[in-house]
Amino acid sequence: MFLLDTGQDDVPLNFDELHEGWVLTLPDTVRRHAIQAMRLSSQDVLQLTDGRGLRITATVEDPAQGRVRVNDVGRECGHVTRIVLVQALAKNGHDELAVDAATQIGVDEVVPWQSHRSIAKWKAGRTDRKWRQTLARSTEQARRSWMPELRDCVDDSGIVAICRRACVHGELVIVLHQDATVTWTGLKEAIDRLSQRCVDDGRPRSVYIVVGPEGGIDDDEVAAFTDAGAESCSMGPTIMRASVAGPAATALLCESMGRFDSRPTVMNDD
Repeated sequence: MFLLDTGQDDVPLNFDELHEGWVLTLPDTVRRHAIQAMRLSSQDVLQLTDGRGLRITATVEDPAQGRVRVNDVGRECGHVTRIVLVQALAKNGHDELAVDAATQIGVDEVVPWQSHRSIAKWKAGRTDRKWRQTLARSTEQARRSWMPELRDCVDDSGIVAICRRACVHGELVIVLHQDATVTWTGLKEAIDRLSQRCVDDGRPRSVYIVVGPEGGIDDDEVAAFTDAGAESCSMGPTIMRASVAGPAATALLCESMGRFDSRPTVMNDD
């Protein structure tokens, strides 16, 4: 899978105008990756996406010129029950590792969080660029047609606002904390109810997973979030790193929502 940058790459990506048999010239960045780095040759098959659900299957016709012939075009529907990872900034790249793994598993949106205990600091224009690069690489690695959205970095007040909005819209915020008395199993029924409501009425809703930095979330933060409507939850007797907790919870949510047992719904060009 190769991700096309619709803001820069000069290729036609209008779903209604792309058809089987069309010949596309790959943008320079994609051509370098596909032809030079991965050494795809004539008649090799590749996939392209805009990161917004479009999936193009094509065959390489002219590697030197980067020309490919479209075999199939489809638009995959996004998930009606969305998984959002609220990841605290963590040292030694553990936050980016979490974003990488969660993207491969199936997270739909990522919210960076500058928590009280975060040693790492969010640097606008630098950190967000690195996280977007991580999201893009992981989307390609996982052969996803939807790249997770990266939201603005928030502080504690931003998390409180998310919790309050979630209560209004019938969504769920789960704060992972080692001292919580509620286990993941205890929240499974609430997760199942939310997923079923989304299926019944077709209205998109989100389940938020809030993960602290190395050292965990402090008690004042947990109290503020739960007072605003969040659920505090333990992931078991072991303490997971910041790079592991979010992906583990994402996998559990994907299993609860049946994502591992189904294929994406595709709208074909015909």
